[in-house]
Amino acid sequence: QVQLVESGGGLVQAGGSLRLSCAASGRAISSYNMGWFRQAPGKEREFVAAIRRTSGSTYYADSVKGRFTISRDNASDTVYLQLSSLKPEDTAVYYCAAKWRGYSDTVDRYDYWGQGTQVTVSS
Repeated sequence: QVQLVESGGGLVQAGGSLRLSCAASGRAISSYNMGWFRQAPGKEREFVAAIRRTSGSTYYADSVKGRFTISRDNASDTVYLQLSSLKPEDTAVYYCAAKWRGYSDTVDRYDYWGQGTQVTVSS
C-alpha cells in the first residue's frame, strides 16, 4: 500500500509555469509505475503523463506534449509534473496515481490515488 499527496497547485497566468509534486509514503515510489491525471469540472478524468517504474520511459497526452514533463526522484519518493506554457484549458484538479504492475494510460487501471491539487490558469 502507498499513500500519495499532491502539492504545488495554484493560480497562474497563461504562459506561466508550475511544478506539481507527489509525495509517497507507506511504500517506496520505486515500486510503482506513476501517472498524472487531471479532471476539469463537468469533465471526465483524463490521462496527462506517466513514467514507468523500471525503464523510466515517459508518456504524454497529445494535449500536453512538449509543454509538460514528468519525472521521478526515487531517493525522496517523489514524482513531479512540470507544467510550462500553461493555457486556460489546462485548468483542472491534477491527480497523482500509482500502478503496481505495468504501464497504463487508463484511469481505472491505477491502484492508488492522491487527493488532487488545483491548477487554475487565467487568461
